[in-house]
Amino acid sequence: MPPRRRTDPAAGRTAVAAWVRGGAERRDVTTAVRYMLEELADHAPGNSVEVRVPPSGAVQAVAGPRHTRGTPPNVVETDPDTWLGLVTGAVTWADAVADGRVRASGERSDISHLLPLTAGRRAAAGAHGEPEPPVVPG
Repeated sequence: MPPRRRTDPAAGRTAVAAWVRGGAERRDVTTAVRYMLEELADHAPGNSVEVRVPPSGAVQAVAGPRHTRGTPPNVVETDPDTWLGLVTGAVTWADAVADGRVRASGERSDISHLLPLTAGRRAAAGAHGEPEPPVVPG
């Protein structure tokens, strides 16, 4: 069962669009990050990877062995701008890992196959006045 949403989706989309346009205030960035973390958990429910975006939030996602104590075996950590770039498609996983903007440890920590997230791409397209990409089932 996916985690309960704390971020209103409309507010989340608006915050992501503000970030894409370059006009996001700190609270917008925090809202955008939390919204996209919740989107990841909805898209890839599970507890085997912890994605951390300090100071904005963290979420457990991706099906697999459940982590219950201590440091999780699979961790992805990045900053808010890199996270939003990854989920909108403005930054590639390979580039972010190569230049140290993403720190990923553990055999399940490569979440590149999940990125960018559809909601992030849609918010980015809407921010630029482009037609939103179609929703692809699955």
